[in-house]
Amino acid sequence: MEFKELVLKRYSCRKFSNTPVEKEKIIRCIESARVSPSACNAQPWKFIVVDNPEMRKKVAEAATSGIYRMSKFVHEAPVIILVLADKGSFLSRAGSLVRNTRFYLIDIGIVCEHIVLQATEFGLGSCYVGWFNENAVRKVLNIPKNLEIPSIICMGYPDESYKTKDPIRRHAGSETRKPIDDILSFNEYK
Repeated sequence: MEFKELVLKRYSCRKFSNTPVEKEKIIRCIESARVSPSACNAQPWKFIVVDNPEMRKKVAEAATSGIYRMSKFVHEAPVIILVLADKGSFLSRAGSLVRNTRFYLIDIGIVCEHIVLQATEFGLGSCYVGWFNENAVRKVLNIPKNLEIPSIICMGYPDESYKTKDPIRRHAGSETRKPIDDILSFNEYK
């Protein structure tokens, strides 16, 4: 599959089939993440894959508790990947202070995109979740306080009846992408 086809095929899947995801595909997704670039090669990530049905239910309930109820689709995902982050190496933290930029979060964004694009190549659907009860999830999985959980990725085979057909339209056709002329300029700001 060509890269353009891959990125057009990928969308935020919020409805999954009950088909289990093969461990080999999950591992390949994490392997694609493992080779992602990072500031000062800090590799500030760890992953917890939750695919056991009982544990998945506990994590989903924790993630969507309290004010985080609107992310209920997490309950349907056959696989929940928790993306953990530390603050990076000494050099990347020092650079973050100088530039007032949290490089480790940029690194996490890159690593997450590697996961979801690899999943797309395998025919899997995925969705980033940033609106979740981090403290409740931390307690369920005994995650140390020095690690952040900036994102959860839901993954599974998509329910094909729900998937939108137009690769540029997302979320049941309610959103379109800005035209390239609105986001691109060369050699000066326009």
